[in-house]
Amino acid sequence: MADVSVIGAGSWGVALAVLLHSNHHHVTVWSIDPDEIELLDKKREYPAKLPGVFLPDEMQFTTDMKEALTDKALIVLAVPSPYVRSTAAKMKPYINDGQIIVSVAKGIEEETLCTMSQAILQEIPSADVAVMSGPSHAEEVGRGLPTTVVVGADTKKTAEYVRDFFMNTVFRVYITPDKLGMELGGSLKNVIALAAGISDGLGCGDNAKAALITRGIVEITRLGIAVGGRMETFGGLSGIGDLIVTCSSRHSRNRKAGMLIGKGYSMQEAMDEVQMVVEGVYSAKAAKALADKYHVQMPIVEEVNKVLFENKEPSESLKDLMHRDKQMELAVPWDN
Repeated sequence: MADVSVIGAGSWGVALAVLLHSNHHHVTVWSIDPDEIELLDKKREYPAKLPGVFLPDEMQFTTDMKEALTDKALIVLAVPSPYVRSTAAKMKPYINDGQIIVSVAKGIEEETLCTMSQAILQEIPSADVAVMSGPSHAEEVGRGLPTTVVVGADTKKTAEYVRDFFMNTVFRVYITPDKLGMELGGSLKNVIALAAGISDGLGCGDNAKAALITRGIVEITRLGIAVGGRMETFGGLSGIGDLIVTCSSRHSRNRKAGMLIGKGYSMQEAMDEVQMVVEGVYSAKAAKALADKYHVQMPIVEEVNKVLFENKEPSESLKDLMHRDKQMELAVPWDN
């Protein structure tokens, strides 16, 4: 048994806290919101976000950052991506040199184009920051349904250390050195999932969904390799695996928001309806900026940005994607 903390009491943070407790660790969950902490502490459930998931009596809840971070074997940073940097800045005074922090948010900062681990390290340079990603909806992890993810770290030792905290009979963990590729796949797939949801909202059917997933991973891989990720990563759990589940699952907030937009909701109306952070909205501009910086074609990402921020009609974006210039699927020469 070890003392661990989860910083962030959203559905993902609470689900991971339940998982860590099931692995016999002593878990403390922190939130900035005292009402949220009181609810979790008294009800031992999060009815709005994880209904039916019991929170054990041994699990502690606090708004005291110092209490949450002092003398912890592992810290999981699980706040939504727009709040990762500011939360890391608040954590810094209580973090010892070499402290292992596991980043589980998925996003790219719009202003800096930093991944989440890069933002954390800029605020806490002395930390050892690992990343965990993959097809892993909180609603299923909290209920103990079979899930497989990947952990990335700067050293194999750290990756194995983190893996052993999380892995059990229903939660399988692979490891990789490609943190950058993992984070790019995990954040860019949210933008493609918005497109998949928009397609669903327009009533386009399964053929269109399959095409968006397939061409989406092509766009993600192009950019990921250009930025410095490894091609194999985008064919793995944090790439195509996470993309499939986020584009197709009823639990996906990005797909749900996209579906509402496809049905005529504005971006803000869709986000209000989902009632959780739709991280693809926050990553869309950053994805487009990275594509421009590295001169990578990302037509799906470009159209998502036009729908979200330029009030383009989703049906017009669909038409423009379908009427792009004729192209080969693979950049390989004919034999004759």
